[in-house]
Amino acid sequence: MSLPAPTLAELPFHPYIDGSGRVAPDLKGAIGLYAIFDATGSVQYIGYSRDVRLSLLQHLVRCPQQCRGYKAIAIERPDRPWLEAVKQQWLAELGTVPLGNDRDRPQWETAIDVKERMTAAERTAWLSADPLTQPKLLKQVARRVEAEILEHLRQRSLQEPLVFNAKLKESGRLDLK
Repeated sequence: MSLPAPTLAELPFHPYIDGSGRVAPDLKGAIGLYAIFDATGSVQYIGYSRDVRLSLLQHLVRCPQQCRGYKAIAIERPDRPWLEAVKQQWLAELGTVPLGNDRDRPQWETAIDVKERMTAAERTAWLSADPLTQPKLLKQVARRVEAEILEHLRQRSLQEPLVFNAKLKESGRLDLK
């Protein structure tokens, strides 16, 4: 694909959660490339996706503090080489690799591991539980962490429902469905 590649600086900046409490409603199902900005205007992550809106929601759940704005472009057809080339162009434009594309990459790209967010009491209970009880305890921790995330996002005025994958909770992971 030989689409002209806009620079990151040329693209309009959008607040992560818009005035109606939604995240990128015009990008639902859109194939494209995006950059995520924190509250200081620094790029935290650059990625591409077959559904930009879903990816932006996933990042908001995984890294809510770093998701304050975004810039994005949508394309008609999937073209991974072109998307990767533009991603590299944007990284070169920045002159540095955002932490989300470097050392913090797992935090941005993989499901939340609730074991890392266990309280001391939850960890003790989980470690001393039998193998049949451990998944139930992980599910309880996942529900608590999910509630904390949802409350934080409500405080930021998010108005849309987020549905987490129930099957992942017993393994101690949280991700959107």
